[in-house]
Amino acid sequence: MVKISSTRFVKSAARPDDFPRDQRPEIAFCGRSNVGKSSLLNTLTNVRGLARTSSSPGRTQTINFFLINDSMYFVDLPGYGYAKVSKKVREGWGPMIEDYLRNREQLELAVMLVDSRMAPTDSDVTMKKWLDYRRIPNTVVLTKTDKISGNQLYQALRQGAKTLNTKEIIAFSAVTGAGKDELLARIGAATTSDPTVRKTHL
Repeated sequence: MVKISSTRFVKSAARPDDFPRDQRPEIAFCGRSNVGKSSLLNTLTNVRGLARTSSSPGRTQTINFFLINDSMYFVDLPGYGYAKVSKKVREGWGPMIEDYLRNREQLELAVMLVDSRMAPTDSDVTMKKWLDYRRIPNTVVLTKTDKISGNQLYQALRQGAKTLNTKEIIAFSAVTGAGKDELLARIGAATTSDPTVRKTHL
């Protein structure tokens, strides 16, 4: 399991030329707008407000890089689906996110967040199918599980596994910390693989 001892915001990038140029492994976090990415990142790193460090007008239009333990990056991708921004901005996110996920050689794992309080949306299904088609290692995380009952969580896990065609789902709560260690273990497994063997995206 990864034990996070240091975290630092590095930069916001609007295009590939702005991405970090070193070869540290990267873990990308993606999901619908308001799914809880900021809370998840803050909980994983034990840094309150970390995901707001880069806050500025238009922040959600960028890809944000956080250096973890001076050895890897957590990459916060813009939320997909509904968001209180213009249609033009939303349409621009798709190509930017796809370009990063498809072409970034340093990417070792995509963590896909889904709100546990509702069924996976069409956007969630599309994203999961796309990640699988491109052979990008990924794991699904159900967020905000503290807001539902144990029975509802059981149903959400079953429905998520079926709808997203996956056996790998982590139930997570930024409030209780449930699922934190499991997710950090998954990240650790992804980043300890041989760095000379990279994925070949279709």
